[in-house]
Amino acid sequence: MIQALLVDDERLALMKLQLMLEELGTVTVTGAFTDPSEALSAAPSLDPDVIFLDIEMPEINGMQAAELMQNLCPGASIVFVTAYNDYAVDAFELNALDYVLKPVRRDRLQKTLQRLESAKAQVTLGNPSKLMLRCMQSIRFELDGQPLQSIRWRTLKAQEVFAYLLHNRNRLISKDYLIEWLWPELDVKKASTLLYTTIYQVRQCLKQAGIELQINSANEGYVLETGGLLIDTVEWEKGILALPEVNEKNYTAHVQLLDFYSGDYLGDYGYIWAESERQRLRAIWLQRATGLAEFFVSSGKLPAAVTTYQRIVLLQPYFEQAHLDLMKVYDSMGDRIAVEQQYNTLCNLLNRELNIELPSHIIDWYENWKHINLSI
Repeated sequence: MIQALLVDDERLALMKLQLMLEELGTVTVTGAFTDPSEALSAAPSLDPDVIFLDIEMPEINGMQAAELMQNLCPGASIVFVTAYNDYAVDAFELNALDYVLKPVRRDRLQKTLQRLESAKAQVTLGNPSKLMLRCMQSIRFELDGQPLQSIRWRTLKAQEVFAYLLHNRNRLISKDYLIEWLWPELDVKKASTLLYTTIYQVRQCLKQAGIELQINSANEGYVLETGGLLIDTVEWEKGILALPEVNEKNYTAHVQLLDFYSGDYLGDYGYIWAESERQRLRAIWLQRATGLAEFFVSSGKLPAAVTTYQRIVLLQPYFEQAHLDLMKVYDSMGDRIAVEQQYNTLCNLLNRELNIELPSHIIDWYENWKHINLSI
């Protein structure tokens, strides 16, 4: 739920805004004040996600209050509410999220909340002032939103050791386990030397790339300390879980988060030990993507549904139901050629890659569809 703080010296206007926000079902009003001084005192402890501020107030102007609020609650978005439009330029110079005119309309308020959810999703997906490690599909680093030069691992073993320590980040991995896993055929002394050399190579590769990550040695094992490092899969999952079920007010935030999923976890490497996490994250994405596509269909947003289903079959080509659902959307749009092409694509995929036939329910649907369309 979005935590909101409201400030307006007009009590009736304040009550109406609070009622409208709470009726939308995604907002909890944690504080409503007619006195801006009281609001400033309470704001840090309330820690709101968004602050709705009237601009014309006695004693302290809303613009001044906004500057103070931004210092007290740096993570909160500011929305100005006023009966006048003369302040718009000043409002956005203060980096306000939105500017709403009185009397506030419900549809206009919904747009404001959509902006807020989109802004929260963008913040969740990456703080540009911090280093981010991306491990969707492949390992790479970004700083200030810009990709850093790819790390040149000395050996494939060094790359996999780093990936494994990342997978088990902030946890001690015993040297004995690493030796048995990496060099089971060698004697302990020689394997221990190779492990030491490999860890040294990983540290050097990180250092040469300017990546300040520590691999600490303690209690006969190694720990990759990630500290404040952002990891794309972690931030993505946080964003997904923070969003309520897709609806008319938040679907744009869902789209952004689904687009952020650029590939399977360590997908380029095929590490067996990563498969469980790979499948888990894939299942979360698939569930949310399918829900979003179904929402678009039920809302009559068929082009958006097509785009979403196309993304699903691109990332999950063997998910047969998505192919069928995509054919049904094409049918609803009257695009016969696209239905036939999608059916043939699925046939070729299953026959060529897996040497299996289509499921009977898909064949039955297609044959029935073809019979109906041939008779028209």
